Amino acid sequence: MEQTRILVVDDEPTVVDVVGRYLEREGFAVRTAADGDEALGAFREHRPHLVVLDLMLPRIDGMDVCRRIRETSKTPIIMLTARGDEMDRIAGLETGADDYLSKPFSPRELVARVKAILRRSYDGALDSSGEPISSGDVTLDPRSRTVRVAGRGLDLTSRELDLLQFLMSHPGEVHTREQLLDRVWGEGWYGDPSTVTVHIRRLRTKVERDPDHPEHIRTAWGAGYRWQP
Repeated sequence: MEQTRILVVDDEPTVVDVVGRYLEREGFAVRTAADGDEALGAFREHRPHLVVLDLMLPRIDGMDVCRRIRETSKTPIIMLTARGDEMDRIAGLETGADDYLSKPFSPRELVARVKAILRRSYDGALDSSGEPISSGDVTLDPRSRTVRVAGRGLDLTSRELDLLQFLMSHPGEVHTREQLLDRVWGEGWYGDPSTVTVHIRRLRTKVERDPDHPEHIRTAWGAGYRWQP
């Protein structure tokens, strides 16, 4: 079987060494890069299955690396940020990161996040055997993991597609951010509920005709979000 490839990008040698050893111990093939330019070259050459990406990098910062990867690939990205920098975390998620961890972090937690994201991205955590779901001009096919709006294909990350599939599968039901974290991110995910808010905002820009006045992905003020058929 092909070994799962992980690209670890950080300019702190200690972080790269510790993270690399923990991931290799779990059977992953690890490639490393110390700056943004090297990261983009390693990504093109090795085509990793997942990227662990530090936000603060020399030459090209992590935000720009994430943005460039997202131009051509849906490869999952876990962004590493400094503790307390909420705006950086939100900006990273809006750029296209699937998840984030604040430094300092537990290497074991990072490995758990990597495994969870890989399962959802490549094995399909949500039901992938069902029939296509259609609502208005939006059609989602769980088998091919594709989404079309008015016949036009959308370019969604794996996390965005899982979130959309869950909402569309429960039309009219209101789900809190914590419930969405449990059902879409997984019960073992201990992150900031604002992660859901950012992903909802990204989904609206892709699915809705007018993201500022959404027809489908509605906010239930003080409660959560629902899919309006």
